[in-house]
Amino acid sequence: MSEDLNVRIAEKKDIDSLVAFNQAMALETEGKKLLDETIKAGVRAVFEDRGKGFYVVAENAAGEIAGGLMITYEWSDWRNSWFWWIQSVYVIPEARGKSVYRKLHEFVRDLAKKRADVFGFRLYVEKGNVGAQNVYRKMGMEETDYQMFEEAI
Repeated sequence: MSEDLNVRIAEKKDIDSLVAFNQAMALETEGKKLLDETIKAGVRAVFEDRGKGFYVVAENAAGEIAGGLMITYEWSDWRNSWFWWIQSVYVIPEARGKSVYRKLHEFVRDLAKKRADVFGFRLYVEKGNVGAQNVYRKMGMEETDYQMFEEAI
């Protein structure tokens, strides 16, 4: 599967796949059903304002999207450069274990290395998602000492 993957920056034609991926990921990892109109508007907003981030997708030879992720930005005054946050990672079940995420990650890493203003990557993962944590470690990522807090308003 990974040999015939084309990894690229997502385009508006990929919105339906990205929405479906977000729905599936939320249900699978958190047991949450996202509101269709909210998630679709959220995905579209990234395409309408590149300051919010961008999506990357991996498609097979038939043009079917096998996985994707979103990059958002965090400015680090300590480093005078950006952290790219890897978010909304999803690989369809039948493509898991076939290096789809590795290809997505390497594509994003190559993009970042071409820029002088990206320091590194960050992501968050569910505490119980050991499989994903192992994949991220294999990609060279390390667990940090930080905990995440959130307040919805």
